[in-house]
Amino acid sequence: MAVTFHSEECGFLPHERRKTAAWIKAVIAGEGYKTGDIAYVFCSSEYHLNINRTYLYHDYHTDVITFDYSDLTGSRVVSGDIFIDPFTVRDNADIVGTQPREEIMRVIVHGVLHLCGHGDKTPDEERQMRALEDRALALYRETYGDYPPFVL
Repeated sequence: MAVTFHSEECGFLPHERRKTAAWIKAVIAGEGYKTGDIAYVFCSSEYHLNINRTYLYHDYHTDVITFDYSDLTGSRVVSGDIFIDPFTVRDNADIVGTQPREEIMRVIVHGVLHLCGHGDKTPDEERQMRALEDRALALYRETYGDYPPFVL
């Protein structure tokens, strides 16, 4: 099974994709699951908004949309499509006072944590999600050093 990276209408792809894919697989294994097919699609804000409107009936911008095809109770395989708007990620990094390279990695792992069954709808779920993201980001830094550059 594979973790793949694609670009739609924006020209952005993350650097060091092999390291990032290996990290994603390690996070999934740490959650007790196997990696299936996971497609990351980096897209323009308009493309992302259209997905949000068409499939989720939300008329606003967001940084990540996850479509989950996982089988967490049977085969325990994590699969899905994760759409990321790198422009919104960059803007959000400015708002929260972090570097875009860290924020893109946080959003990348956020999507896969959703595939592993973690939610973020309640304040308690949000706290737990943030702790899981922080743990995954620490794993990346321990394994590979600094985050890859964020070039838009």
